[in-house]
Amino acid sequence: MIQIVEKRDGRIVGYNEEKIKAAIRKAMFQTEKGEDEALIQRIADKIGARGKERMSVEEIQDQVELELMRSPRKEVAKKYIAYRDKRSIARRAKVRDIFLEIIEAKNNDITRENANMNTDSPAGMMMKFASETTKPFVDDYLLSEEAKEAVRNNYIHIHDKDYYPTKSLTCVQHPLDRILQGGFIAGHGESRPAKRIETASVIACISLETAQNEMHGGQAIPAFDFFLAPFVRSSFIEEIKNIEALDGNDYSSLYNIKIDDFVKSDLTGLSGKDRVLQHAINRTVCRVHQAMEAFIHNMNTIHSRGGNQVVFSSINYGTDTSAEGRCIIRELLTSTYEGVGNGATAIFPIQIWKKKRGVSYLPTDRNYDLYKLACKVTARRFFPNFVNLDATFNFHEKWNAEDACRYKYEVATMGCRTRVFENRFGEKTSVGRGNLSFSTINIVRIAIECMGFVDKEERIAAFFSKLDSMLDITARQLNDRFNFQKTALAKQFPLVMSKLWNGANNLKPGDTIESVINQGTLGIGFIGLAECLIALTGKHHGECEESQELGLKIVRHMRDKANEFSEKYQHNFSILATPAEGLSGRFTKKDRKSFGIIPGVTDKDYYTNSNHVPVYYHCSPRHKAQIEAPYHDLTRGGHIFYVEIDGDATHNPEAIMAIVDLIDKYNIGYGSVNHNRNRCMDCGYEDATEGLNVCPKCGSLNIDKLQRITGYLVGTTDRWNSAKLAELNDRIIHK
Repeated sequence: MIQIVEKRDGRIVGYNEEKIKAAIRKAMFQTEKGEDEALIQRIADKIGARGKERMSVEEIQDQVELELMRSPRKEVAKKYIAYRDKRSIARRAKVRDIFLEIIEAKNNDITRENANMNTDSPAGMMMKFASETTKPFVDDYLLSEEAKEAVRNNYIHIHDKDYYPTKSLTCVQHPLDRILQGGFIAGHGESRPAKRIETASVIACISLETAQNEMHGGQAIPAFDFFLAPFVRSSFIEEIKNIEALDGNDYSSLYNIKIDDFVKSDLTGLSGKDRVLQHAINRTVCRVHQAMEAFIHNMNTIHSRGGNQVVFSSINYGTDTSAEGRCIIRELLTSTYEGVGNGATAIFPIQIWKKKRGVSYLPTDRNYDLYKLACKVTARRFFPNFVNLDATFNFHEKWNAEDACRYKYEVATMGCRTRVFENRFGEKTSVGRGNLSFSTINIVRIAIECMGFVDKEERIAAFFSKLDSMLDITARQLNDRFNFQKTALAKQFPLVMSKLWNGANNLKPGDTIESVINQGTLGIGFIGLAECLIALTGKHHGECEESQELGLKIVRHMRDKANEFSEKYQHNFSILATPAEGLSGRFTKKDRKSFGIIPGVTDKDYYTNSNHVPVYYHCSPRHKAQIEAPYHDLTRGGHIFYVEIDGDATHNPEAIMAIVDLIDKYNIGYGSVNHNRNRCMDCGYEDATEGLNVCPKCGSLNIDKLQRITGYLVGTTDRWNSAKLAELNDRIIHK
C-alpha cells in the first residue's frame, strides 16, 4: 500500500488518492461519455492497495495509464497520456523560453544579469545555459526546505547559486609574493620565479586569471606596490650589468646603492658613475612604465571563465614608501591616466588607494605627492577608489611604519566592496583570505508585511521578530553551504589551494580543504534599508533623524546576530552592505507583484543598495557622509561610500581630495567618486562635455557614458539590466 510519494523536486509527501482521482476525472471530461465516478474509484483503490510503500509521482502516473488501458474506457487513457505530455512540456517551457532568449541574444534581465559578462558570445551563451540549468538542481538537491521556501517567497537571495555545486569559494586577496618568489603550477602549466619587472607583471595577471577560473567571485592583490617593488631593483641591477657588458667597467658598487626615488632625468652634465646611475634609473623607469601599461592592458583583454568575461580584478596600493614601491605606484598611475588603446578608461583592474596618515595623506607624508597624483587620475579615470586605513575599525595593533611587511596588517578590499580583515581562526589580515559565500536578506519585504500594524512600536517589534527568523534561516543556509564547500579536494583548485589561501601549502592534492577555509568569511547581506525605513516610519534615513536611529538599530542588530552566529557555528560571519546588480530589481518586481505599488517603497524598478541614501535624494556630499558613515563600522563584510560630482573633474583633482577629506573626517571605511565621462564606442575618445552626441575625433554618433554600476565600471550601458538603468536615470549630483 502506498504511504509516501516522492515529488519531482525531491520533496517527500504523504499519499493522497484524491490527486489521482482528480487527474482521471479531468481526462474523462474531455471524452464523449464523460465522467464515471465508479471507475475512477476502482482505479484509485487498485493503485493505492497494490503500490509500493514509497513511489514516485512518475511511477504512480504509469500505473494510472496501465489501469486505464485495461479498462473499457481506453479513450480516457489516450486523453490522460496527452495530458501528461502537455504537463511535461509545460514544466520544461520556462527553461525553453530562457534558452530561446539566450540563443536569440535578447537584451533583457536574464542576459544582462552581469554587466561585464558578454552573454552574446558563444562562450557567454554556454555559461548562461549552464547557469540557468544548474540553479534548479541546487533547489532540488542542495538546499534545505526552509531555505528553498525563503528564496521562493522572496525573503533571501543566495548569491552565485549556479556555482554552488562546484564547491568553489567567492574571492581571495592574492599573496602575490608567494608566486613571484616561488613560482607555481596550476593546471597544465607552470611558472618559474620572476626575475624582472616585466615577468612579475605578467605573472600577476596569470595569478588573477587562473584563480578566477577556480572561484566564483572576484580577485584582488592586497599590496600591489610591495609585491612588485623588489623587481624594480632587480631590473635596475640588470640595467647596470648591461652597461658593464657594453663598456667593460665594474659598476657593482651601484647594485644596491641607496636611491631616494626612481625618477627620469636628463643626462646632460653627468659623467662617470653618476651618468651610469641615472641612465640605469631612466631605463628602469621606462621598463616599469611598460610593465604597468602591459598589466592594465592585459587585465582588460585576457578572458576567464570560458572566455566570456574579463577578470573581475582589484589591486590595493599606496603605502610602500621605498623608492622601488613609489616607482611602481607612480608608473601605474601614469599609465592609468594615459588610458588604454585609443586612450579609453581601463575598466579593470579596480584600483584602490590606501589612504593613511603619516604615509600618504598629509602634506608632510612621504607619499603625499603620489596621493595628489592618485586624485588627479581619479578625476579623469574614476580610479583609484580610496580605502581609509585610519578608520577605527581598519586599525591593526601590529601595524608599524618601520615594518617592511606592514602590508599584512593593512586592510585591503575588493573593488566591489567586499572586506575581509578580522579572523577568529587565524591571523588578522586581508592577505591570503577571502569570502566563502554570501546571501542577502530582503528587509524591505519584511517591513512591508509589518505595515498593517497601526501602532508604530508594535510594527517595529513585529519587524525585528520576522528579521530574527530570517537571519536564523540565512545563517543555517550559509553553514550548510560551508559544510558542502569543505568537502572539496585541494586538487580541485590547483592554484588557490596550493599558493593563495593561507595554510593551503600544507594540503596534499587528495586532502579536503576543510582545515583551511574557516579563515574565510560567510556574509549576510541586506538590501533596501531606505525602502525598509519608509515602510516602517514613512521616511528614509537621509531625511529623518528618527529613521536614521532605527536604521542603525536594525543594522546593529544584524551585526550582533552575526557575532552570535560566529560563536554558535564557529565561523567568521559578517554583515555585508550588498552590492546588488540583478538582485536590486528582482526583489522589487516580486514584491510589487505581491503587494502592489507602495509609494516610496515599490514604486520604482529597484531597491536602494544596502544602507545607501537613495540615489534620487537631493543632499550634499557632507550630509550623505554623515548619514552613511556609521554603517561602515557595522558592515565589516564590506561597504562603500559614493559621491556624484558635477561637471568635468579632469582639471579639478581638489574635488576628489575634498571627498577623501570627508572619508577621513567621518570615519568612513571605503569610498569613491562618480562623475561625467563620455565615451565614443567606435574610436575610444573620451571627454566630459555635457550632452555630447557626436564624437569630435571620428564623427561617430555612437556615444555612451562611462558609468559605475556596483563598484566597477562598465564600458557600455547596453549591458545594464532594466533595474540598474532605472537607478542610473534617477541619480542626482551631490552638491
